[in-house]
Amino acid sequence: MRDAEVKEQHKISPFLVFYLVHTMQVGVGVMGFQRIVTKEAGNDAWISVLAAGLSLHLIIFLMYKILLKENGDIISVHKNLFGKWLGGFLSWILIIYFIAMSITVLRTYIEVVQVWMFPDLNKWIFGCVFLLLVYYCLSGGFKVVTGISFFGVVLPFYLLLTMAFPLYHGHFRDLLPVLNHSISELYAGAKGASLPYLGFSTLLIYFPFIKDPAKSHRWAQGGHLLTVFMYVVVMVATIAFFSERQLEKTIWATLTTWKIAEMPFVERFEYIGIATWALVILPNMCITVWVAGRGIRRLIKVKQRKATIPILILVLIVNGMLTERGNIDLLNSSISEVGFYMTYIYIPLLFLLQFIVYKVRKLQ
Repeated sequence: MRDAEVKEQHKISPFLVFYLVHTMQVGVGVMGFQRIVTKEAGNDAWISVLAAGLSLHLIIFLMYKILLKENGDIISVHKNLFGKWLGGFLSWILIIYFIAMSITVLRTYIEVVQVWMFPDLNKWIFGCVFLLLVYYCLSGGFKVVTGISFFGVVLPFYLLLTMAFPLYHGHFRDLLPVLNHSISELYAGAKGASLPYLGFSTLLIYFPFIKDPAKSHRWAQGGHLLTVFMYVVVMVATIAFFSERQLEKTIWATLTTWKIAEMPFVERFEYIGIATWALVILPNMCITVWVAGRGIRRLIKVKQRKATIPILILVLIVNGMLTERGNIDLLNSSISEVGFYMTYIYIPLLFLLQFIVYKVRKLQ
C-alpha cells in the first residue's frame, strides 16, 4: 500500500510522532535496565546509556530515509527490494517480533505487580482484563491509539520527579573516576543500554498514517532525545544511590528508589508508581498489537479486526504459560537481542541495499 491509499481522515499530525516514539521507549525496561548496564560498565554506565541513545539518532535518520524514498511502510520496502515471497517472509518475521514484544511487555508488568503488590494475582484474569482494554482502544483506530500514547507520556511524567529522592540522598563521588573502563566494557554497557530504547521500530509500520511524514522526522528525533535525557538522569541517580554490589542484587532498581520517597500523604509510593505505570504499558501494548495486526492485514488482505483478535488471544495464552522467572528472563533477553541486531545491523543494511538498487534502476 502506498501512502496515498491511507485516507486523510485516518492520518495523524506530524508532532504526535513525538509521543508515539517516546512512549514505546519508556516501558518495562526503565524499571530495571541499570543492573544490566552497570554489570558491564560500572560507574561509567551513564556514558554507555548516553552513547547508546545518541547512536540511535542515526538509526532513526536511516529509517526515515528508507521510508520516505519508498513513500510507504516497511512491508512495501520489503516487497520492492526482495520480491513478494522473500519480502513477505521478512515482513512476517517483523510481525512475529512485534507480537513477541507485546507478550514481553505484558508478562513483565504482571510479574512486577505480583512481586511488589499482589503475590496471589491471577495472571490469566489480569491479562484478560488488560487485553480487553487494549482491544477497546484498538477498536477506535490508529488515532485513538495515538491519543492513548499522548496520555501515556503526559500523565505519568511526574514520576521523573521521584528521581530527586535518590539524587538528594546519593553520593556523586561514586561517579568518579570518569572513563575508568575500557572501550570494550563501555560498548558492552552501551549494548545493554540500547535495549530499552528499541521500541521506536514500530514506526516502520505506522509511517503511512502520518500527515506530511517528512515534517515528523524532527518530532521523532525529539521524542527519542527526551528518552535519552530520562534514561541518563535515572542512570546517574541510580549510580549515586546504589553501590555496584547492591545493584548486582537489585533486579528493579527504579522501583527500589521509589521506596525511599517520603511524602506526608503516602507511605508506600512504589504502589502509586506501579499503578501509574499501567498508563505507560497500555500504549505500549496498543501500538505493538496494532502494528502487528496492520502488518497481517497488509500481507494476507484481511480486516485488521479479524487479525487483532487472534493476536490478543495468543498474547494471553503465552502470558499464562510463562510461570518461571527464568523463562521470563529468557524471553526478555531474546527479544532484546533480536531487536538490537534488527536495529543496528538490519536497518543500515536495508538502507545500503535500497540505495544500491535505486542507483542501478536509474542506470537502466
